[in-house]
Amino acid sequence: MARIGVFICQCGKNIESTVDTKKVADEMAELPGVVYSCNYRFMCSAPGQEDVKKAIKKHKLDGVVVAACSPHMHEKTFRRACEAAGVNPYKCEMANIREQCSWVHHDTTKKAGTAKSIDITRMTIERLKKNKPLKKISIPVNKRALVIGGGIAGIQAALDIAEGGREVILVEREPSIGGNMARLSETFPTMDCSQCILTPKMVEAELHDNIKLYTWSEVEKVDGYIGNFTVQIRKKARYVDEELCTGCGDCLVKCPFKAPSEFEMGLATRKVIYTPFPQAVPNIPVIDAARCPKIQKGKCGICEKVCGPGAIDYEQTDQIVTEEVGAIVVATGYQVMPTARFGEYGAGKIKDVITGLHFERLASSAGPTGGEIRRPSDDKVPDSVVFIQCSGSRDEAKGVAYCSKICCMYTAKHTMLYKHKVPDGQAYVFYMDIRAGGKRYEEFTRRAIEKEGAMYLRGRVSRVYERDGKVIVQGADTLSGDQIEIEAEMVVLASAVVSRTGADQLAQKLGISYDRYKFFNEYHPKLKPVETVTGGIFLAGTCMGPMDIPDAVSMGSAVAGKVLGLFSAEEMAREPITASVNTMICNACWDCVVACPYTAIEKEEVRNKKGEIVRVNAKVNDGLCQGCGVCVAACRSKAIDLAGYTDEQVYAAISVF
Repeated sequence: MARIGVFICQCGKNIESTVDTKKVADEMAELPGVVYSCNYRFMCSAPGQEDVKKAIKKHKLDGVVVAACSPHMHEKTFRRACEAAGVNPYKCEMANIREQCSWVHHDTTKKAGTAKSIDITRMTIERLKKNKPLKKISIPVNKRALVIGGGIAGIQAALDIAEGGREVILVEREPSIGGNMARLSETFPTMDCSQCILTPKMVEAELHDNIKLYTWSEVEKVDGYIGNFTVQIRKKARYVDEELCTGCGDCLVKCPFKAPSEFEMGLATRKVIYTPFPQAVPNIPVIDAARCPKIQKGKCGICEKVCGPGAIDYEQTDQIVTEEVGAIVVATGYQVMPTARFGEYGAGKIKDVITGLHFERLASSAGPTGGEIRRPSDDKVPDSVVFIQCSGSRDEAKGVAYCSKICCMYTAKHTMLYKHKVPDGQAYVFYMDIRAGGKRYEEFTRRAIEKEGAMYLRGRVSRVYERDGKVIVQGADTLSGDQIEIEAEMVVLASAVVSRTGADQLAQKLGISYDRYKFFNEYHPKLKPVETVTGGIFLAGTCMGPMDIPDAVSMGSAVAGKVLGLFSAEEMAREPITASVNTMICNACWDCVVACPYTAIEKEEVRNKKGEIVRVNAKVNDGLCQGCGVCVAACRSKAIDLAGYTDEQVYAAISVF
């Protein structure tokens, strides 16, 4: 006969305001198998947990039901308490009488809430009677980490993990690490040089003994599960031997062919053999094969002739390298919505309508104009610039309903940079709302208006077009009620921050989820903000959504803490709530394989003594299974059961009625 203890939580007034918890406790005490029942103000508090432990020992309980909040909140708390008192933690169940009862029944008479709480708790008690004692699954952990993305978040995560004594594989698809931060001139709100902050971290990442750097590389395939991932990385052909190259730059000087520079956002050209920017890490050039006459037509070859170490290799091909890791950090960053998406602003055809990242390059002392603000069309210093905020952001017509978060701040920064470099110039800012929610952020935007003289106009811009060498901006000032027309010499769009091209494909390789904007989804926005639903895969930076540099760096360090925590033991204990297949009735229809969102179900061959295949069954990989139960619903032969949620347990709960 079961010996069950029932503990009803008042949760202050959260539950008690609409549920008579004493009556619920009294009703439960009358049920078969229940030997102890009580109610308490805060069961999750230290005294509440002590009461559970004491009751287990005093009444020799072999099962515990806590009627309180959602299991997502405190199930682990109570299971640890039960385990400490000698009860198998999986013989502890929570009945959710807060979110699923008290919070949805606003009846001060407590009639409905009390009746429903009694039913929910009774069902949980009957379900508990069918629970089996489960043991956590032990999984060996490979204590190496993979970081995908070499922006500031990825670099921070890699450095922190490496400083924790663990080896890190840092993969970046561009020729150099640094990400979008490397393009910035200065950073808000301190206005310090972006490269001055970033370059030391880039160099440290390259020189750190625990970091292996793969640039000009992409993740091709990911197999395995938490603690045991096998990753295939495609090292794209640089056509330069990394072991031989000294970074002298002679090949860049002598190359006669040029192409638009991606790093400079097309505002300048680069050589066909190039490094993206002077501080690039590693300082090893890449040949643009699509534009190289030697590779395409067998002509030229000057870079090979001038290369002293003989590092140029036109026959180089892509290589696939395989790395074994225990955790994966995704920090792939963002890009901005291109000007071609804005038909009302010239659809990318007006040269002097640029994005904020273009402006950053113009303002940078290492940029194409040496830090002078000059119009892309004719190299003239503009005496007036219009900045248009929310360009694409908060705009369903552009497919972006969210706020890009950083635009208000970097637009204020841009007006300051412009005023410092063109003291007689005038900056105009069209805005919807000013969102400056950060430390010293509000003061920063006020400084742009009050000290630097930027003219802020609250309203939307309806049209931008060219007339007599000027860029005409038509809009509205909703505060004055006037229609505005400004003859500007340059327009800067605070373009929406959007996910990286190919983010959805990477998510599918990793088995993680993403939202409709193709930003990666965290497990829980509050409780697990850097974890994903796939164990062992973590998120950092703007691959999750728009954020500023301090937030990205913080998340990089947070992820590093999670990874080092995972690596802290030789073996990792995982929850045993996983699916299992009854091979005797599996009909090999593979509906479960198709349905499983974690690719946790494999096809297992069963052979006879002669080695002949006699049948093929479905098999669940406990390391990958997340216990979602989708396979159970999909299995037409009812051959799959989920530990802790068996048919027997479900039917026991239903049979209460």
